[in-house]
Parts: sequence; structure tokens; C-alpha cells
Amino acid sequence: MKATDSDPRIGGTLDLSGVWDAGCGQGQVRNGRSPTWQPTSGRDQSHKAKPKAEVAGRDSEGLVVAEKRGNARGAKEPCFDQACKGGKREGMAGRPKHPRDKVRELRNTLWACAKQSGTRRFHALYDRIYRSDVLWEAWERVRKNRGAAGIDGETLQAIEERGVQAFLDGIQADLRAGRYRASPVRRRYIPKGDGKQRPLGIPTVRDRVVQMATKLMIEPIFEADFLPCSYGYRPKRDTTQALEVIREGGNRGLNFVVDADIESFFDSIEHQKLMQMVENRISDRRVLKLIRQWLKAGVMEDGVVRDNETGTPQGGVISPLLANIYLHLLDSTWAKCKGLGMLVRYADDLVVMCATRAKAQEAKRCIGGILRRLGLKLHPKKTRLVDLSRGREGLQFLGWAIRKRRSIQRAPHLHFMQRWPAPRAMKNLRVRIHALTDASRSGVKDVRALIKQLNPVIRGWGNAYRTGNADRQFNHADSYIHRRILRWMWRRGGQRRSLRFESWPSDRLHGMGLHRLRGTVCYPAQATPRRSSVSRVREIRSHGLKGRDC
Repeated sequence: MKATDSDPRIGGTLDLSGVWDAGCGQGQVRNGRSPTWQPTSGRDQSHKAKPKAEVAGRDSEGLVVAEKRGNARGAKEPCFDQACKGGKREGMAGRPKHPRDKVRELRNTLWACAKQSGTRRFHALYDRIYRSDVLWEAWERVRKNRGAAGIDGETLQAIEERGVQAFLDGIQADLRAGRYRASPVRRRYIPKGDGKQRPLGIPTVRDRVVQMATKLMIEPIFEADFLPCSYGYRPKRDTTQALEVIREGGNRGLNFVVDADIESFFDSIEHQKLMQMVENRISDRRVLKLIRQWLKAGVMEDGVVRDNETGTPQGGVISPLLANIYLHLLDSTWAKCKGLGMLVRYADDLVVMCATRAKAQEAKRCIGGILRRLGLKLHPKKTRLVDLSRGREGLQFLGWAIRKRRSIQRAPHLHFMQRWPAPRAMKNLRVRIHALTDASRSGVKDVRALIKQLNPVIRGWGNAYRTGNADRQFNHADSYIHRRILRWMWRRGGQRRSLRFESWPSDRLHGMGLHRLRGTVCYPAQATPRRSSVSRVREIRSHGLKGRDC
């Protein structure tokens, strides 16, 4: 475009002589990617950002800023601070957090505050219990745990069909207004291993959600006080960790074990002592009132509500946490008994591993004395002293059989701790498989449909017992499942004459999708390095542990 040109949009003539002169004058200067305006003095100088000290009264943090001088229309100054910070967009609204993330942050904050001060009492927790994100996280956990309906008959499926948000809004309104009242639990019995019945108390879904929300808020506070010897019903702790501690202790020489059992633990918890322990950390009266309601709610059995003066119902969401709070006195008192042995506790199941028989007997006496302070006592028949040295005796703990055995490929002259599913666990699996493969009651006609029903049971049982030395038990279980499927196929209508057992090997069933237990054992850790299987006679190399050179 020339210095004088016309613009068709305006229909007139534009005088661009100043632009032409400026372009000619600046054409000899190197383009430093700077703003187009330059100061009138020093036109031949390349335009660079002025230091912060040279621009008085401007807080530009040392960045390039367009001055209003030379900007006749007062355009806004360009802002490059966000670009220099890597594009974090700190000035813009970020993506909203998921309710689970907000609940996790709140729990971490409560844990940090409780860990920082061991005597601090928390007084503002109730309003956090009925927060929308806390109630939603509580509902998700209750739904994941599934469970039966309470005395009101309301199931999880019915609530989902009616609307979860409306259900949670009603709970929130009742908690905020102080109208919430706990309902009695429904009594239900399940068989125990010794032939007796274990009583369970099933709360309503509404009570389970409120209990879970309360647990989410108070659990981090007490987690800051709990000791490492407790493994039951705690975040990031499980059965395998407790069993590994026992295995390592036995391999270190702690061969004398006090296998203790607390008699009627959940039914013997004294409410007054439990509430005193809770009040050591919680001072919010409304939260304490909630816990008292659940303890005093009562049990409905055969249409009659019975009040309970002691104990906490098994089956409640908050009951395991209250049990750990109650037995924390046992853990803390035992920690002061230096040199006696190592305590491993999973809820009300506990063992004490000692180096000598005398220490084990003293440990048993101390445990009994501590439990008497709590109004509890050891079961006289189930509590015993076990000698693990050289595999003389074994114990059963958390559904596992634990015993010392020789390890040929590691150190044949030593015995190492090993574990496998207890006989009761094997029996429970057989009972379950037998019920599913009963041709007269299963109602299944196709073997693929039967395999689909069996797989969740087999896989769940295998995942629970695969961290140990369960190869032999897994092989027995696979053989039993194979036999039961063949018997189911033989008992089907019209299949007895035409069925050939040799045409249905186990590999064929596994190829159709049947879960195989064999080969799924996973060892969490190795006791000692495996000894080489190569023969120690270099000249022959033919009589090693495996009879050949590996």
C-alpha cells in the first residue's frame, strides 16, 4: 500500500505518511519480537524489557508491559504472567473435585490434627457428617458392601429405584434438624464352626448410611492413636499383613505362642467404658448422642424389641471401629510390657509370640489381667499355649493353619513357618460347591451356565487363600470341583447312559472358562534364599536335589 491510498470501506483517502516513515526508519533495526511502540528518544536502540527498578510505580514482576504512553486509545496492558508460570490457569476456576477426593482430604486433615496432638478433643464434627459429599461417599460404601434389609424391609435396590439423591436429602434434613432416631437392628443367626449360632444385628439401610458417614469422620481421629499391632478392620491393613508378621516372628525364633480367644467379646462390651474412651477424643455432644443411640437401639427378634445394656451388635457398620477403640487399652498396656513377646491382634482374635515357655505363660497371665479391667475374659477352652518349634504343634488363626515345616530346597536342617487353608475353610468351600452342583436343586441345564455360577465362588475363595503354601489344598479343591461337575452332568435328565467321563477331563472344563486354582499361589515374601539345586560334586553333577544339572 502506498503512503496515500483509499479504503473502499470508508470511501475516502487515508494519509499513511507517518506509517510509511516509521516503517522506513525501523526497517534497519533487528526485529526482537518486541512491542511495536518504541520510545521517541533512542529510536536506533532495540526495544527490550526495562528492569523493574527503572519503571517506577509499576508492579510488573519484571515482565514486559506495554506503557500507556503511545497508546492513544488506552488499550489494556498485555498480561504474560500466566504464560510464564507454565499455564497453570491459577486465576481461572479449576475442574471441580470429586466428592470422594474432598472426603479424602477432610479425613487426611483430621488424621493430621489428631496425630499432631494426642490429647486434642474434636468438637465440630456433626455438621461434617451430614455434608452432601460425605453422605454420598457413605452411600457408595454401603452399596458396595451390599447387605440385607433391616426391620423396615427397605432394600438397596428399592432405594435406587426410588432415587438415591432424594433418600440422601431426607437423611441430611433429619440430621440437620436433629430429628434422626436410630431403629432397632434385626436379629439373624449364622452357623459357627463349633456348631453354635453366631448372632448378627442388621441395621436398616438408613442407619447404615449414617453410621458410615460418622465412621468416615471419627475413624481418622482414632487411627492416629491405634498401634501397629492391630490389623483388623483398619484402612490399608488386612489379614495378609497380620499373617506375615506371625510368619516372620516364627522364623526369628518366637516359637511359643499364646493363642487367645476372648469369650463373647461383642456381647460383653460395657457401654459406659466404651463411651469414656470415645470421649477422650470426641467432645461433640451430638456425635456422642448418635453413638449412644446405636448402642441402645435394641434388637428385634420374632417381632419383639429387646433392649441391650451391654455389647455392640455384630453386623453394624460402626461396630468394628468401636471394638478397636475398646481394645486399644489392651494394645497400649501391652506395649508397656517390654520383653515378653509380640502381640498380633485382628479385632477380637489375638496371638502373642514369645521366645520361651515361661514368657508365654507370663504373657497369658498379663493378657487376662488387662481384659479383666475391660470386663472381658479369655475363653478357658479355646485359649491355649502352642509350641511351634520343629513343627511339634500348629495353630489356626483367621481361617489359616499355621505350622513349621522343613524346606528341602532352602535349608533341610531348619524348619520354616508355613500356612495353608484351615480344614474349616476347606469344608466351607466343599459345602458351597456341593450346593451349587446339586442337580436336583440347581435348576441349571447347561454346563456353561453352571461354570458361570461356580466361578465367583472359586475365584473369591482362591483370592482369600492364595498368599501362602496352599498348593496341595488348591489341587484338592480343583479335583473336588471336577468330580462334582461330572456328577452333576451324570445326574442330569437323560444323560446317564450317554455320558462318558473320559471325554470330560479337567482341561476341557477349564477351557470352557472354569476357574483353575492350581498355579495361582502367590508368596508375599521369601523366608530365605532358595538353595541351588546343582550337585555339589563337580565331577559327576548328577545327584543334586533334582538328580540332574539345572
